[in-house]
Amino acid sequence: MLGAVIGDIAGSRFEFDNYRHTDFDIFSPDSDFTDDTICTVAIADWVLQGCNDNLTSILQGWCRAYPNPKGAYGGRFSQWIEWKYPEPYNSWGNGSAMRVSAVGWAFATLEETLHFAEQSAAVTHNHPEGIKGAQAVAAAVFWARTGMGKAQIKENITRQFGYDLSQSCDQIRPHYHFNESCQETVPQAVTAFLESDDFEHAIRLAVSLGGDCDTLAAITGSIAEAYYGIPASMREHALAILPRRIAETLLTFESQYQAV
Repeated sequence: MLGAVIGDIAGSRFEFDNYRHTDFDIFSPDSDFTDDTICTVAIADWVLQGCNDNLTSILQGWCRAYPNPKGAYGGRFSQWIEWKYPEPYNSWGNGSAMRVSAVGWAFATLEETLHFAEQSAAVTHNHPEGIKGAQAVAAAVFWARTGMGKAQIKENITRQFGYDLSQSCDQIRPHYHFNESCQETVPQAVTAFLESDDFEHAIRLAVSLGGDCDTLAAITGSIAEAYYGIPASMREHALAILPRRIAETLLTFESQYQAV
């Protein structure tokens, strides 16, 4: 869970800058959590509550509690937050993929993981591409935490979800631009994980691709955490940035679903 948060924080100051390098401070005075973290913790809270039928109110409640995150909420999603009778709006945006990581930790089978990943997306992102993006990320987290190697994860993502993972980060970087779709975020985020040597390197690679890099790095970080774990110093730094309620919810989730 904190992997997504650290990626979000690291990428937050570069979101619109297309910083194409890996040499930067993961945490800086200009870094902060964004809507990616708030939505991620909302899904974690939903899982802690048993994946009940109240996801819409849980997600709205968390977002209303933190109405002005760094970078703001997306246009349609910000409207959805305030709707009295909210309905999904057929989005294929990457918001479904960046918030789903808790689902990848919570279930014993891939089938359950895919089912609840779909549910986590469908309250807003009910377009098939929005659902697919969430399912692919949750599956990658599931496979990484259960000991699957990178080559098999890559093959599974390509075969099961149809994402093209043939390009390297060096091939993606020169031509990549800001794109909020799952189709143009999830494959790039997975590629950054696949090429990485450790958790921190994964975050650096994701940010260096540019584009919507806080969301890219949040997705990469969620998979990298499941595969590598997170260095203690990075955990402590991230937790110190977060509001108490967010940090406590994440730690509660960890104690229930991520305890070794």
